[in-house]
Amino acid sequence: MPRVKRGMMHAKRRKNILKRAKGYMWGRKNRIKLAKVAVVKAGVYAYRDRQKKKGEFRRLWQIRIGAAVRPYGLSYSRFINILKRKNIELDRKILAELAAEHSVIFKALMKKVLSQ
Repeated sequence: MPRVKRGMMHAKRRKNILKRAKGYMWGRKNRIKLAKVAVVKAGVYAYRDRQKKKGEFRRLWQIRIGAAVRPYGLSYSRFINILKRKNIELDRKILAELAAEHSVIFKALMKKVLSQ
Protein backbone atom coordinates (compact mmCIF):
# COMPACT_ATOMS: atom_id res chain seq x y z
CA MET A 1 0.00 0.00 0.00
CA PRO A 2 1.39 3.43 -0.89
CA ARG A 3 2.19 5.97 1.78
CA VAL A 4 -0.32 8.82 2.25
CA LYS A 5 1.10 12.21 3.11
CA ARG A 6 -1.38 14.62 4.62
CA GLY A 7 0.78 17.66 5.17
CA MET A 8 -1.01 19.70 2.52
CA MET A 9 -4.46 19.31 4.11
CA HIS A 10 -3.08 19.97 7.59
CA ALA A 11 -1.49 23.19 6.39
CA LYS A 12 -4.69 24.21 4.56
CA ARG A 13 -6.89 23.64 7.62
CA ARG A 14 -4.42 25.48 9.83
CA LYS A 15 -4.26 28.39 7.41
CA ASN A 16 -8.07 28.65 7.28
CA ILE A 17 -8.39 28.64 11.06
CA LEU A 18 -5.69 31.27 11.43
CA LYS A 19 -7.30 33.37 8.70
CA ARG A 20 -10.59 33.36 10.64
CA ALA A 21 -8.72 34.22 13.86
CA LYS A 22 -7.03 37.22 12.28
CA GLY A 23 -7.34 40.29 14.48
CA TYR A 24 -7.87 38.33 17.71
CA MET A 25 -5.79 39.40 20.69
CA TRP A 26 -2.79 37.73 22.28
CA GLY A 27 -1.96 34.15 21.28
CA ARG A 28 -5.38 33.44 19.82
CA LYS A 29 -4.38 34.97 16.50
CA ASN A 30 -1.30 32.84 15.84
CA ARG A 31 -1.34 29.74 18.06
CA ILE A 32 -3.40 27.00 16.48
CA LYS A 33 -4.75 25.45 19.71
CA LEU A 34 -5.97 28.77 21.04
CA ALA A 35 -7.18 29.93 17.63
CA LYS A 36 -9.32 26.80 17.14
CA VAL A 37 -11.19 27.38 20.39
CA ALA A 38 -11.58 31.09 19.71
CA VAL A 39 -12.94 30.53 16.19
CA VAL A 40 -15.47 27.93 17.35
CA LYS A 41 -16.66 30.17 20.19
CA ALA A 42 -16.91 33.13 17.83
CA GLY A 43 -19.13 31.07 15.54
CA VAL A 44 -21.38 30.08 18.43
CA TYR A 45 -21.72 33.70 19.56
CA ALA A 46 -22.41 34.85 16.00
CA TYR A 47 -25.20 32.28 15.58
CA ARG A 48 -26.75 33.14 18.95
CA ASP A 49 -26.56 36.88 18.42
CA ARG A 50 -28.15 36.75 14.96
CA GLN A 51 -31.25 35.48 16.75
CA LYS A 52 -30.95 38.01 19.62
CA LYS A 53 -30.55 40.90 17.19
CA LYS A 54 -34.13 40.47 15.97
CA GLY A 55 -35.55 40.79 19.49
CA GLU A 56 -33.37 43.78 20.30
CA PHE A 57 -34.55 45.65 17.22
CA ARG A 58 -38.19 44.83 17.96
CA ARG A 59 -37.77 46.26 21.50
CA LEU A 60 -36.15 49.39 20.07
CA TRP A 61 -39.03 49.88 17.61
CA GLN A 62 -41.57 49.47 20.42
CA ILE A 63 -39.83 52.13 22.50
CA ARG A 64 -39.69 54.55 19.56
CA ILE A 65 -43.36 54.04 18.70
CA GLY A 66 -44.35 54.40 22.36
CA ALA A 67 -42.43 57.68 22.63
CA ALA A 68 -44.05 58.99 19.44
CA VAL A 69 -47.65 58.25 20.49
CA ARG A 70 -47.37 59.62 24.06
CA PRO A 71 -48.02 63.25 23.00
CA TYR A 72 -51.33 62.07 21.50
CA GLY A 73 -52.42 60.59 24.84
CA LEU A 74 -51.96 56.96 23.84
CA SER A 75 -49.81 54.16 25.12
CA TYR A 76 -47.95 51.78 22.82
CA SER A 77 -50.32 48.88 23.47
CA ARG A 78 -53.48 50.94 22.88
CA PHE A 79 -52.02 52.35 19.68
CA ILE A 80 -51.24 48.86 18.33
CA ASN A 81 -54.73 47.70 19.36
CA ILE A 82 -56.39 50.57 17.47
CA LEU A 83 -54.26 49.85 14.39
CA LYS A 84 -55.39 46.22 14.44
CA ARG A 85 -59.06 47.18 14.88
CA LYS A 86 -58.87 49.63 11.98
CA ASN A 87 -57.03 47.08 9.78
CA ILE A 88 -53.98 49.31 9.30
CA GLU A 89 -51.29 46.77 8.56
CA LEU A 90 -47.97 48.52 9.14
CA ASP A 91 -45.25 46.62 10.92
CA ARG A 92 -43.34 48.00 13.89
CA LYS A 93 -40.20 48.68 11.87
CA ILE A 94 -42.07 50.96 9.44
CA LEU A 95 -44.02 52.66 12.24
CA ALA A 96 -40.81 53.41 14.12
CA GLU A 97 -39.19 54.81 10.99
CA LEU A 98 -42.23 57.01 10.28
CA ALA A 99 -42.18 58.28 13.86
CA ALA A 100 -38.47 59.07 13.83
CA GLU A 101 -37.87 60.37 10.31
CA HIS A 102 -41.19 61.23 8.65
CA SER A 103 -43.17 63.13 11.27
CA VAL A 104 -45.65 64.62 8.75
CA ILE A 105 -46.74 61.18 7.57
CA PHE A 106 -46.89 59.93 11.17
CA LYS A 107 -49.13 62.89 12.09
CA ALA A 108 -51.49 61.98 9.27
CA LEU A 109 -51.53 58.38 10.48
CA MET A 110 -52.33 59.53 14.01
CA LYS A 111 -55.24 61.64 12.71
CA LYS A 112 -56.64 58.58 11.02
CA VAL A 113 -56.12 56.47 14.14
CA LEU A 114 -57.70 59.01 16.49
CA SER A 115 -60.72 59.75 14.30
CA GLN A 116 -63.77 57.83 15.53
